[in-house]
Order: sequence, then C-alpha cells, then structure tokens
Amino acid sequence: MKFHVLLSLILTQFISAQNLLTPYEKGNGNQSATYDGMVDFYDKLDKKFETLKIITYKEDDNGELIRVVIFSADKDFNFQENKQKSIILINNGIHPGEPDGIDATMMMMRDFATEELQAPKNVIIAAIECYNISGMLNRGKFSRANQNGPEEYGFRGNARNFDLNRDFIKTDSKNAWAFQEIFQELQPDYFIDNHVSNGADYQYVLTYITTNKERLGNPLAEFLSTKMQPEILKSLDENDILNVPYVNIFGNSPDEGFPAFMDSPRYATGYTSLFNVPGTVVETHMLKPYNRRVEATLEYLLSAIRFLDSNFMTIRELKKENLKQYKAGKSYVVQWKIDSLNVPEIKFKGYEAEKKPSEVSGKPRLFYNKNKPFERNVKFYANYVPTKQIAIPNYYVIPQSEWKTVQYLKHNNIKLKTLKKDSSIVVETYRISDFKTVKNPYEGHYLHYDTQAVSSTESVNFRKGDYLVSTDQSGVKYLLETLEPEAADSFFNWNFYDAILGQKEYFSDYVFEDTAAELLKTDKNLKAKFEKKKSEDPQFANDGNTQLEWIYKNSPYFEKSFRLYPVYRINEN
Repeated sequence: MKFHVLLSLILTQFISAQNLLTPYEKGNGNQSATYDGMVDFYDKLDKKFETLKIITYKEDDNGELIRVVIFSADKDFNFQENKQKSIILINNGIHPGEPDGIDATMMMMRDFATEELQAPKNVIIAAIECYNISGMLNRGKFSRANQNGPEEYGFRGNARNFDLNRDFIKTDSKNAWAFQEIFQELQPDYFIDNHVSNGADYQYVLTYITTNKERLGNPLAEFLSTKMQPEILKSLDENDILNVPYVNIFGNSPDEGFPAFMDSPRYATGYTSLFNVPGTVVETHMLKPYNRRVEATLEYLLSAIRFLDSNFMTIRELKKENLKQYKAGKSYVVQWKIDSLNVPEIKFKGYEAEKKPSEVSGKPRLFYNKNKPFERNVKFYANYVPTKQIAIPNYYVIPQSEWKTVQYLKHNNIKLKTLKKDSSIVVETYRISDFKTVKNPYEGHYLHYDTQAVSSTESVNFRKGDYLVSTDQSGVKYLLETLEPEAADSFFNWNFYDAILGQKEYFSDYVFEDTAAELLKTDKNLKAKFEKKKSEDPQFANDGNTQLEWIYKNSPYFEKSFRLYPVYRINEN
C-alpha cells in the first residue's frame, strides 16, 4: 500500500474516531448537511480545537443568530489589532438549494483544525456557516428542478421569501443587516460567495464571476484579472477541474457567445467591491454530480487561500492605491453598457446544441448532445463602457429627516458630521426629470431604472443636526452608488425617496383661473413662455385645462419639493 493512501486511511480513521465526518463524507457523496447537523459539527470543532472559534452576529429574519466560523493558526482572533494577517471572508448558503460551499467549508475548516491541511501563516479564514438559515431549514428535494444532487437541500428564498443576493443595498432583510456588520468588522481583503449555476449545459464543472473589473477600478482590478484569478484557476487546471467564466445566457446556446456578468451593488460581490474588496462568485455546474461540485468548490477555496497567504500585502497596497482614483472632482461612472466593439474570444468546451421533437408537446425543443462535445472559440463580452458619469463631490448634505439613509450609512461605517447651527449653504441640487419603473414587483420593490436627474446650484437652508458627509473616506464608492440617483442600485431606484414623486398640493380650476390670468398680466417671462408653448403645440393650444395646469406648475404656487431629490452635493473645486 502506497504511503499517501495509508496516511489518508489513518487520518480518516482519526477523524471518524472523533466523530468529525460530515454527512457528505458519511454518505455516498450525494448528501448535504442539515442546519442542525452543521451547527453541531462546528460546535464540536470549536470545543476540540483552539484554532477555531464561532462568533454569532445579529439574527436573521426568522430569529436565528447568524454564525461565523473562524480559523486562525496562531489562535489570535483580535481582528481590529491583528493587522499582520489578512482575512478572507467566505459566504455560504445565500441560496441554500446550492449547498456545495456549506459542505466544502465544513471539511476544509476541520482539516485545517486537525492539521490534515497545512494552515496558512498569513491568513485568517472566516466563513459564514449559512447566511440564509431559514432557507436552509426549508429542506426538500424538488425546488431545484434542474439540479443533479444532493438528495435534499434548502430553498432559495428566506423566511420572508427574499432572494438575499439582491438585498445588499436595499437591506430589507435582517440577514443583510447582519452581513454588513460582519463585513465591516472583519474588513476582509478577499471575498468568496459560493453558488451553483443554472442555465446551459457544457463540459465545465466550475464557472466563476470575478468582480467586474471596470466597477472595481484599476489598479486592483488589473491585479485581480491578470494575476490573482489566473493563478487560482491554474491550480484548478492542475487538479483537472474544468473552469470557465460564468456562462450568463438564457435560451441561447453558449457557443454563440455570452457576456461577463455585471455584479452591481445589489449582489454580494458588487457590495464588497464598494469597499475595494475584490471577490469571486463560485458557480459550480448544476448538472455535474454533487461530489465533483463539492470537490471543485473546495479546491477553489484552498487555491484562493494559498494565493492570499503569499500575496496579501500586495493586495493591501493595491487597495490603498485603488482608493486614490475616487477623489473629489474626478469622474465616476454610474451607468455602464457592454462594449460590443471590443469583444475578445475564449476557448469554450461545450456540447452541440440541437433540436428534437418534444415528448411533451411534439414541438422542437433544445437539447445538448453529449455525444458531440466540442472545443471552439466563442465571443466573450468581457468589457463594459461608461454611459453616464458624474463628478465626485467634496461632500453630501443629508437632512436629518432622511433618517433611514443616515442609519444605513452609519451601519456601513460611513463617517458623518452634524451641522452645529442652522446654515444657508450653496449646494448642487438634483431634480428627478425622468425614470422608468418595473411593471411587476422585484424583490419587494417597484424598482426604478433609467433615472435621469437635472442639476442646479442654489442656496439651501439646513438645520442644526443635518449631516455633512465627506467623500474623502474609504467608503466613498458606497456613497456614490447609493446617493447618486442615476446609479443602477441607488437608494432612489430602490424607492427610498418615492415620497418626492407624489404631488401634495393641487388647485381648483374655478379659483385658480383668476390667479392664472393675473400671473400672465404681471409676469412677462411667464407670458412669453406660455405663448411660445401654445404656438409650438397645437394640442396644448386647444386644451384649456392643460394650459391652466401648465401655468400652475410654472408659477410660485407649485410646490418646490416635487421631485426635488433630498440629498445635496457640495463641490469645492
């Protein structure tokens, strides 16, 4: 018997004797831990090994405390003072029907604690055991209709039926509130979110979403995309784990090409990038056997930890350098689109997409012919270009009446100062000129998009206790992505300020008729605009009610707060 086989048997017997085998290992490679089983497993590790510690954070939407398991080889768990080590944060079970990361992390943490795996010298490993606890408790066999194992698993939505991977900005769930607390306390240098993909069929076991390089910003993005991610993937290749960027298609075959996923701030890695923390979403392929998916997830985790162990100081320096590009007066992109003119090609290992008669309808249906594997170049729309930019202000001013905004900023470690006295300040204001809204509710909201705002400069009276927020801080990107109304996941687009979209005062036509006539007599500019409008718009000229409403909206009687965005900008440059 070869030595490494004998050693493996000895270690397995040692682990088994301590009752530290996971359900995945005890079963046939198609089992996943229950929530209670996972908690019990980690509690046993916590009692046996001083290098491992469980920390509980705020409760989720169903009243369960969210737990983070942490491994530190030197038993130092003082995150605030331990600046000589890097922290990697791993998130598991945001979609508990995709439990690969839960089982992989259980084995990894045990193997570090038992020294079966060589522990990193420079990295503290922190993993959220299961982020969506209520989803993990909602266990079944059928919610993932297209997935090949495990035999039982959790459900995508949480107790309130939120998809938590859309909640990192709007923060409707207690889960998101807890995640922000965890993230801000740990201040990780790298983040991994474990998932299972849906969509097309192909040969790859693992796909991945790397934090969008344009949104992350250089030089950190350059290092992530050309150095860090390639080295991690090289380790996967050496272990015969086929991998490719996330295959982001619906309905078409991937050999026709596909775009890089834009992880805006509503998503986990989009949120972490707001604080200059690069991240990866690991997406194992749903149709591959469960044991292969778990092994692939585990290898990605280990490869990332090894890389971080050797390069964390470089990443820290790049994070500092990265922050310099977000200074007041510089441009910041708030809207992007795919660059259809600069499209690289990648080698893709797929299966021929063909059609055959459906046994259900008799109509042609798509299927992937596994008897016809191929490897060919396909278009990968990896690049994005700006469609809307703003100039970064020196400060934002937030009235204390917008207490929800203030609460969210504070929770995300944003520093605020209060005005010491009532003040009149020259600021840049926004008025919402146009926006679109989804027809059906999306994650508890009627989300706005394609928002347009018109700016102007004016003197505004603020009260003692209103908030002044400098952009000269590490969370500047969080400020820009939430407070700039035209940004994709702005607080405005998530309906934080919908009250400004509703007119509060109106007029009675039989009364305002006389007022309107007097306004036209005394206000020459208004009269000129009115006549011009009539001459250019025949429909307007023939509609008395519309004319009266136009005069009202262009008069001092019309409320100034209508569509006036309640966050202001100060530009000192």
